[in-house]
Amino acid sequence: MNQARPSFSEIRSLFRPMDVESMEPFFDLSSYEEVRAHAEEIVLRLDDMTMPCDEPWPPDQVQLFKDWMDAGMPE
Repeated sequence: MNQARPSFSEIRSLFRPMDVESMEPFFDLSSYEEVRAHAEEIVLRLDDMTMPCDEPWPPDQVQLFKDWMDAGMPE
């Protein structure tokens, strides 16, 4: 686990414009409130490597998302 508490701006930077666009019908990956509300779904998809749809995130990015969740999902 990272020692620093990741902020949403760090998490937001992980989502590429094409990721935001592809998820638009479901929820807004650029929105703190919506990513927070769907964090459990997102992390499951990251873990099973079905998100993003073109290639999985590297393990350090998945861990950063988990660290953000563990830190209470700070804005």
